Amino acid sequence: MGATIAEKIFSSRCGRPVHAGDVVMAPIDAAMIHDITGPLAIQTFYQMGGTKVFDPKGVIMLFDHQIPADSIAAAGNHQMMRKFAAEQGIHNYDLHEGVCHQVVLEKGRAGPGEIVVGSDSHTCMYGAAGAFATGIGSTDMGFVLKFGALYFRVPETIRMTIDGAFQHRVGPKDLILSIIGDIGADGATYKAVEFTGPTIRGMDMSGRMTLSNMAIEMGAKAGIVPPDQVTWDYMKSRRQVTPFDLDSDEDATFVDQRRYDVTDLAPQVAVPHNVDHVVDVTEVAGTHLDQVFIGSCTNGRFEDLAEAAAVLGDRSFSEDLRVIVIPASRDEYLKTLRAGLIERFVEAGAMVEAPCCGPCMGGAFGLIGPGEASLSTSNRNFRGRQGSTEGSVYLASAATAAASAITGVITDPREV
Repeated sequence: MGATIAEKIFSSRCGRPVHAGDVVMAPIDAAMIHDITGPLAIQTFYQMGGTKVFDPKGVIMLFDHQIPADSIAAAGNHQMMRKFAAEQGIHNYDLHEGVCHQVVLEKGRAGPGEIVVGSDSHTCMYGAAGAFATGIGSTDMGFVLKFGALYFRVPETIRMTIDGAFQHRVGPKDLILSIIGDIGADGATYKAVEFTGPTIRGMDMSGRMTLSNMAIEMGAKAGIVPPDQVTWDYMKSRRQVTPFDLDSDEDATFVDQRRYDVTDLAPQVAVPHNVDHVVDVTEVAGTHLDQVFIGSCTNGRFEDLAEAAAVLGDRSFSEDLRVIVIPASRDEYLKTLRAGLIERFVEAGAMVEAPCCGPCMGGAFGLIGPGEASLSTSNRNFRGRQGSTEGSVYLASAATAAASAITGVITDPREV
């Protein structure tokens, strides 16, 4: 019997054949903590009697949620984590690099065939590089910091095969929203979702990151793209790698297989207050907005910002709303800056911030008030996600966000 990518990764790392449903103690290649979840993980590490982390080089630390520190409590957490990093010999990216998930991939800290965990649910984004990557709780992370391993039930796999070519101003964010709308917020609970097919093979790493990032929004344990030349080219500029084959066998067992064609896919919008409540943009066109946020680990890369700038052209953003633009990392910020897009956004009326999570989690800044509506390129629109529980959050692509920021209402980017 053949094996899925997830089964192959666990078999390789455990040193023996394992299958979906098996419970294994698997070694961890890398573990990521940030300024929100890191303090509790460190506290748990000490409560377990930890003195030295399993491997300082295997621990990734950075701050991105509340930076610069927006409260005395946040500043205290930063101090505690800096001290821990210094004592343990961990390289701390601190607040210098950007959003954790973007930085992990940019720095080559997750790669094909590896098991990577992070104390953040969107850790699954590293599956874009062929890793089995998943989010875990801070208590589990404390265990990982001490032992360098964690119990897993090897997940079953759902294969998503994608065909067709996107229309103008339709792309990966629209695809993943449509899939989530189809399968539901719990349709892939504790499953590995594998994205494959001609459309995926023709997709750049930025688009693959968007797909894997939002696998958790359908309940998935991981969202994996089989590594190919696109993957290896991306990895080679970040660390020394030797390409190898990693794909599901033809006779592998999948718990479900679904096929999607993007040829006629329209821009998609997730409407309040559930990520799986997804409609074509035409169904909500004209909806009043108070804020547009273009950024996050889901869609804050140069490719997203370039798409937004292309939609914007030489126009200005509506003065009836607030537009916040945040590149996902320092590298993405610099690419956007050198292309002249930062200046264009500022001229158009946007507030451009340094790389961080920003409004995505409704923590540091960019909160919406009661009765206000935000259109965001991020990954969640739960009630209260970006501020007031009486506010509304819509999710869409960078193209749809830019078009809507121009008009002040939700707008089909194909019509701008």
